[in-house]
Amino acid sequence: WQAVYASANVALTGAAQLRGGDNCVFSLCRPPGHHAAADYIGGYCYLNNAAIAAQNLLDEGARKIAILDIDYHHGNGTQSIFYDRDDVLFVSIHGDPAQEYPYFLGRAEEAGNGAGEGYNANFPLRWQSKAELWLAALEEGLARIAAYAPDYLVVSLGVDTYIDDPISEFRLTTDDYLTVGERIASLGLQTHFILEGGYAVDAIGANVANVLRAASNTT
Repeated sequence: WQAVYASANVALTGAAQLRGGDNCVFSLCRPPGHHAAADYIGGYCYLNNAAIAAQNLLDEGARKIAILDIDYHHGNGTQSIFYDRDDVLFVSIHGDPAQEYPYFLGRAEEAGNGAGEGYNANFPLRWQSKAELWLAALEEGLARIAAYAPDYLVVSLGVDTYIDDPISEFRLTTDDYLTVGERIASLGLQTHFILEGGYAVDAIGANVANVLRAASNTT
């Protein structure tokens, strides 16, 4: 619990830095959070760091937040938390739930419910998807975010999309993460990156650093 609580507070510190005027903030959270919902946990996640940061920004005066989840696995917990709401747009690019954890959420037709209808966008991709296909989905997701015009962007940053990740099936390379950072930064939004998955231990540092380097150089 000490680690779980500290991880959530790292995310809250990042949110405070955004409110203070920083353009690009990184919260190195461990354990991750995006599989945790209001009433269930899973996937090493106990408190949803990205959701906590987003809600904090709303509580402190933001009108709208976008959450972009680029972890290999669907952010089912984040989707569940905000599925009925229109003050948070949730966009996720992930392994198709027909093949991949968490299996029960993450389909393209899940678009939100009630007030939240139209504010949930899933981009499931099949095993062995390469950078070209993944980046095309990213462009679609970024277009949705741009149209939503949020006050802040929270990114659930998983780098288990990496080609040599031991538990994942996408094919991004370390150089591709530079493009990821550049494209996210092209929105021109104050952005809070929150670490989620990544299990290629020797490469995780370089992959995360490339996203952040590109994002911070262009914001």
